[in-house]
Amino acid sequence: MKKAISTTKAPGAIGPYSQAIEANGFVFVSGQIPVDPATGEFVPGGVAEQAKQSLTNLQNILAEAGLTLDNVVKTCVFLADIKDFAAMNEVYATFFKAPYPGRSAMAVKDLPKGALVEIECIAAR
Repeated sequence: MKKAISTTKAPGAIGPYSQAIEANGFVFVSGQIPVDPATGEFVPGGVAEQAKQSLTNLQNILAEAGLTLDNVVKTCVFLADIKDFAAMNEVYATFFKAPYPGRSAMAVKDLPKGALVEIECIAAR
């Protein structure tokens, strides 16, 4: 059985997907781009500001499920340019504490709406 998780404190889905799905004690949060849910626009700034907003969106979706970033067991970070890894990582480190979740990070050709970063996660109850 799966259950959709949705909050207005993160941007709504822009396609046929859910913000998150809960199944078998896990919450699978869809990739979050740096859209400020209050404005519907990207936050101003570069990859650091975009990473912060993407992680804040993840955090808000998890909160709707009754979870925190401490429940995250895996993240996947997509970057428009791998040269932005250090700046993203500096922000990322302020959101998580040890034991850190597993993580993959990769550069991709393009991200939705021209984002510089997109982050998804899996959390466990």
